[in-house]
Amino acid sequence: MLSWLWSFIKPYRTRLVIAAIALVATTALTLSLGQGVRLMLDQGFAAQSLDGLADALSMFGLIVVALSLGAYFRFYMVSWIGERVVADIRKRLYQHLLSLPPSFFEDNLSGEIQSRITTDTTLLQTVIGSSFSFALRNSLTFLGGLALMFYSNVKLSLIMLIVVPLIVFPLIFFGRKVKKLSRESQDKVASVGAWAGESLQNIKVVQAFTREDLVSQQFSEAAEGAFSVALERIRQRALLIALVMILVMGSIAGMLYVGGSDVLSGELTAGELGAFVFYAIMVAASLAAVTEVYGEVQRAAGAAERIRELLGTEPDISPMGDTQDHNDLSSDHPQGAVVFDEVSFSYPSRPDQLAIDQLSLSVNSGERVALVGPSGAGKSTLFDLLLRFRDPKQGRIYIDGQAIDAMDTKTLRSQFALVPQQPVLFSTSVWENLRYGRPEATEEEIIAAAKAAHAHEFISQLPEGYHSFLGEQGVKLSGGQKQRLAIARAILRDPKILLLDEATSALDAQSEYLVQQALDELMQNRTTFIIAHRLATVAHVDRIAVFDHGKLVDIGTHQTLLSSSPLYARLAELQFNQNPSNEISEPASVTG
Repeated sequence: MLSWLWSFIKPYRTRLVIAAIALVATTALTLSLGQGVRLMLDQGFAAQSLDGLADALSMFGLIVVALSLGAYFRFYMVSWIGERVVADIRKRLYQHLLSLPPSFFEDNLSGEIQSRITTDTTLLQTVIGSSFSFALRNSLTFLGGLALMFYSNVKLSLIMLIVVPLIVFPLIFFGRKVKKLSRESQDKVASVGAWAGESLQNIKVVQAFTREDLVSQQFSEAAEGAFSVALERIRQRALLIALVMILVMGSIAGMLYVGGSDVLSGELTAGELGAFVFYAIMVAASLAAVTEVYGEVQRAAGAAERIRELLGTEPDISPMGDTQDHNDLSSDHPQGAVVFDEVSFSYPSRPDQLAIDQLSLSVNSGERVALVGPSGAGKSTLFDLLLRFRDPKQGRIYIDGQAIDAMDTKTLRSQFALVPQQPVLFSTSVWENLRYGRPEATEEEIIAAAKAAHAHEFISQLPEGYHSFLGEQGVKLSGGQKQRLAIARAILRDPKILLLDEATSALDAQSEYLVQQALDELMQNRTTFIIAHRLATVAHVDRIAVFDHGKLVDIGTHQTLLSSSPLYARLAELQFNQNPSNEISEPASVTG
C-alpha cells in the first residue's frame, strides 16, 4: 500500500520533509522530558534544593513550548498531505471511471463504486492524515526510548525486551486477519449502500407495489451482514490490544520490582529510576499505540486494494484508437457517411448468440434511415457500436471513409447527438442540462434550441425559469417535458449524425406533433438513424432497414417493403389494422 501511495505523495515532497523534521523534533523533545524528570528528582527533591527544582521545571517548560510548536507543524503538514493525496486519488479514480465503457457499469453496482470513491478514500485519508503520522511518531518514540533505556540501565532494559517478541508475533498474526476482515467489511458496507441507493432511487415503484417491507427486510439483512463482519474485525483487534496491554504492563511491573530493589540497595538513584520508568512507559505506550494503529492501517490496506482494483481495470476500448490506421481518411470535415462492413457482434454474457450478424450497410451523408424489427433484433446494439461503447467482434465501421476504431473516442462521439428512449437529465438546473449539448453555447443559442424543441414555454413557467432545479433525474418534470429537454440538448449540439431511439415515445399527441416538426427541420442535411417501433413515424424516411435476430433481412422504402418483406408487412398489418397503405397518406413524421 505504501509503495502505491508514494506515487500520489511524491509531488508534495517538500511538505513531507517539513512534516518529517517536525515529527523527529517532537519525538526527540518528548523523550527529552525524561531528563527533566531525572533532574527534578535528583537535583530538586533528593537534594532538597528549591533552585534545582526551579531549574528543572524551567527546562521542562521550555521543552513543552518547543514540543507544542513542533506538534503544530507536524499535525498541519501531515493533515494537509492526507487531504491533498485523497483528493488526488478521488480525482484520478473518477477520471478513470469515466474512461471505462458502459459495459463495466452494467456488471458492477453503482452503489458499490460510489462506496469506493467515498468510504474507501475517506478511510485512506484518516490513515494518511493522522493514523500513519501517529504510528510513525510512536515508532520513533519506541526506538528512541529503547535506546535511552539501554543507555540508562542495561539490566532493566533486557527485562523489558523479553516481552517484545511476544507482542510482535501476535501483531502480525492478528493484523493479517484484521486486513482480510476489513476488506470483507468494506464490501458489505458497499452492498448496504447499493441496496439503499437502488431502492430509494426507485421509490415510486417500491411504494406503488407496496414492497416497503420487502426492501426494508433486504436492507436489514445486508446491514446485519456488515455488522457481523465488523464485529468479528473488532473482536480480533480487541484481543490484540488486550494481549499487548497484559504483556507490556506485566513487563513494567517486573522492571519496577527489580529497579526498586536497586534503588533501595543504592545501585540506582531515584532520578535515574524515574527517568527509566518514564522511558519504559513511553516505550510501552508507543508500542500499544502502534498495535492499535496497525489495525487501522490494515483496514486502509483493504480499502487501497479495492481502489487499486478499480484503477487497474483496463477499458475494453482504447480511447485513443489505432493511431497507425489513418489511410482511409477522406475528408478533414466529416459529413456523416456511414458504412458497416461485415460487422458481427455478440455480448460477453452470450458469446454464442450474435446480436449483430454479418451486417453490411452503407448510409449516405444526410440520409435518414429507420431501424425497425422485433425487440432484441439488434437495433440498440447498432447505436452502441456507432458510439464505440462496444467494438465489433468482426468487421469494421467507417465514417466518411475512416474506421471508427482508428479515431479518438472524443473526436468520434463529438459527431453524434443521441436522444434516448428514456431521457437522461442530471440533478442540476434546466440551463446546465441543456449546456451538456454544447458547453460553450450562448444564452441566445440555448433559448433558440429550447424553442425549436417546443420546451421554452414550459421552462418559462417553472419557478426560476431556466435556472430551476430539476431534482434527481429530472423528477420534477413530466416524461414529455424531459424528452423535449433531451431533444433541445441534441438540437444545441448540432451534430453530423443524429441518433433517435424512440425519441417521441413519451410525448402526448400535441407535443409529439410539435417536436416532430422541430426534428424534421433538425434532420435536414444530417445523417439520421432512427429506432422505431411505430411504423407510422418512419414511413417517409429515405430507407427503412428491417432487422430480425441480428440480421438485416431487408431494406427499402415503406411501400417497397410492404411487398418485399413478410416481416415488415406483418408488423405494418398489426399496427395499421389490415390497411397499412391507407393509414399513412399524410406525412406523420420521420422521427423515432
